Amino acid sequence: MHKKRADEAVTSLHDLSAVDLIAGYRAKQFSPSEVLEDLLAHVVAWEPHLKALYAFDPDGAREAAKASTARWTGGEPSGALDGVPVTVKDNIATKGVPVPLGAASVKLVPAEKDAPPAARLREAGAIIFAKTTMPDYGMLSSGLSSFHALARNPWDLTKNPGGSSAGAGAAAAAGYGPLHLGTDIGGSVRLPAGWCGLVGLKPSFGRVPIDPAYVGRVAGPMTRTVDDCALMMSVIAKPDRRDGMSLPAEPLNWKGLEKSPRKLRIGLMLDAGCGLAPEKPVREVAVKAAKAFESAGSVTEVDGILTREMLDGLDSFWRARMWDDLSELTPADQAKVLPYIFKWGESGAKLSGVDVIRGFNQTMAIRAAAAKLFCELDYVISPTAPNVNYPAEWASPTNDPMKPFEHIAYTVPWNMSENPAVSVNGGFDAKGFPIGVQIVGRRFDDIGVLGLAKAFEALRGAQRPWPKPPAR
Repeated sequence: MHKKRADEAVTSLHDLSAVDLIAGYRAKQFSPSEVLEDLLAHVVAWEPHLKALYAFDPDGAREAAKASTARWTGGEPSGALDGVPVTVKDNIATKGVPVPLGAASVKLVPAEKDAPPAARLREAGAIIFAKTTMPDYGMLSSGLSSFHALARNPWDLTKNPGGSSAGAGAAAAAGYGPLHLGTDIGGSVRLPAGWCGLVGLKPSFGRVPIDPAYVGRVAGPMTRTVDDCALMMSVIAKPDRRDGMSLPAEPLNWKGLEKSPRKLRIGLMLDAGCGLAPEKPVREVAVKAAKAFESAGSVTEVDGILTREMLDGLDSFWRARMWDDLSELTPADQAKVLPYIFKWGESGAKLSGVDVIRGFNQTMAIRAAAAKLFCELDYVISPTAPNVNYPAEWASPTNDPMKPFEHIAYTVPWNMSENPAVSVNGGFDAKGFPIGVQIVGRRFDDIGVLGLAKAFEALRGAQRPWPKPPAR
């Protein structure tokens, strides 16, 4: 498996899946230390172009890999991910590392302990070698940040990786190891996964405990394969008392993903109901995905469930919530906030209490609409995002703080309704840029969603090679 010469037609260690890494460790084909050194060299080649990482710690990772190598040599791995390199998003606390939330206005205070998903990864033996970048307060679908350098998309460095799990998307697509952990409150795992050609799962709400917890906010894997996504979920989907909304323990079989689409009722949602209309290549990829399933099951086109009132209501609520945070800052610190975010959040000060409550109540309207839709369906297929890509320097696909969420109409309903949803690469546009397809299931059917995603991987066939670092 190890790439010894540039002309060998074999997979480099940094490109191996987590499943293959574990198999290689068990067969003593290579060690965690060898994998890490190959990965670090690859990161050094890519990172000046991508700017995907925060708190990069090669020395700490080497110590962890050395310990993992000793455990594998002794035949006593510590867990399901022993020796597998992973990254964790900026806003997921790791002990001793400040959590800047992508914003220059946030005070840098070292975290006292690991947040729940980071703790589960360490317990399983994973090597957290870096954290990944995000935009200010996680409120952009972009790699733009007032604290971090601008993150770019490895498929095309002039394009945006999406966000808010921006660095995670860029790192995963560039081959910074197989496993990356993001967070998602309106599409922040699935959108960058779609724009970066990845598998990105937004689990059912509460399936992966998180701290701090919030309405609609989840942590989820960003990987290159569905099997790796499931493996990561088998580790992080465990109850934690710090999250008062985490689900109880359940004996889920994350390895049991073999699922036939036969006899399933699948809806194809091409029109989200509001927001940006899907561009032609996006629509074509989603239709092609539906046809792949139609050859083995039943697919019916369905209407989107999101209304303008719902989307604007969420916008109003989030603006007010953002202003609550920004208003607590000194004028000097307010000046450090990304201007796009400050302009958007400041407008929340003009909203009345009734406006904000009406906005928040749209979450219940979305839940009701989603429940009604899934009375008749088992799964829904849609585009992940309406657009193929957008410039790296933009804060969002519209680049307009007064219309910031026109691109999340396919993704945000499932945060509010708590349904699991996964983005899988569905194909490419004429220039070779990836386009994501989203699969949504009923609440708590995370295994089924991943099973259908794996079935789609097989139906879709081989993909283009992953991008390589620019020549020096």
